Amino acid sequence: MANLSTRIHNLTLKNPVLTASGTFGYGEEFADFIDLAQLGGIIVKGTTGEKRQGNPYPRMAETPAGMLNAVGLQNIGVEAFCSEVYPRIKELDTNIMVNVSGSSIEEYCRVAEAIDSLERIPAIELNISCPNVKKGGMGFGTNPDMAAQVVNAVRRVYHKTLIVKLTPNVTSVVDIAKAVEQAGADSVSLINTLLGMAIDVERQRPCLSTITGGLSGPCVKPVAVRMVWQVAHAVQIPVIGLGGITTAADALEFLMAGAKAVEVGTANFIDPAVTVKIIDGLQDYCLRHHIDDINDIIGII
Repeated sequence: MANLSTRIHNLTLKNPVLTASGTFGYGEEFADFIDLAQLGGIIVKGTTGEKRQGNPYPRMAETPAGMLNAVGLQNIGVEAFCSEVYPRIKELDTNIMVNVSGSSIEEYCRVAEAIDSLERIPAIELNISCPNVKKGGMGFGTNPDMAAQVVNAVRRVYHKTLIVKLTPNVTSVVDIAKAVEQAGADSVSLINTLLGMAIDVERQRPCLSTITGGLSGPCVKPVAVRMVWQVAHAVQIPVIGLGGITTAADALEFLMAGAKAVEVGTANFIDPAVTVKIIDGLQDYCLRHHIDDINDIIGII
């Protein structure tokens, strides 16, 4: 068996396969389908300071080789997460991380500080890249100065591994990555969804209530691989790659482009066991290519 373990800052992953926030619930929802302990880690759904209902329906639409979503960070809020969800998931035998979002720097800090106190949560993924909310989200992630400000503020109150999730909806993702690295990020993950739109021509109206939404799935993978490759060559901190991963071969593209780990998102909706299949596929690839350590191929492109 090849060594599949890898590291993101102080975080050791038993393998490089994580689940992307918003596509895997709190992990427990998938326990009937896979052994959660096999995963490198689970990034739970976006968590904000207060409970959010999300956007009105319809807020999901299928597109060629992908999907649009405008869920809008529906969640129970950080207090309910800490008191209700955390006690149920804290004993899972994998790394549990929380995707943190907000409408202001103060809200980001409040959520991060609350999560910091949870012993069994070793990392957060700071979401400065969500395109489906009216305030905050992508607004922080499209400007290097704003991105640096929110990361710097959260860094002062959060003391564990800080991953920052980047948006692809920018002219230069490298500039944003460098800015958050300088502000104190321990890692960056990319890409979040691409801003897209679909129209129902029979009904002559947008498919989503919000008109636009986030595009994900296999259709975004070439863009994601390119951006991961660019950022991995520009920063010193570990990069986590995501965007359209459905097979082990997809995951390997990101690893070869420089990602230390990958997140699987939309594919979870199609096959709830896809993550384990990807892990098995990585082992098979290493066996066929006589690779003893997955780290030997990270960043070879």
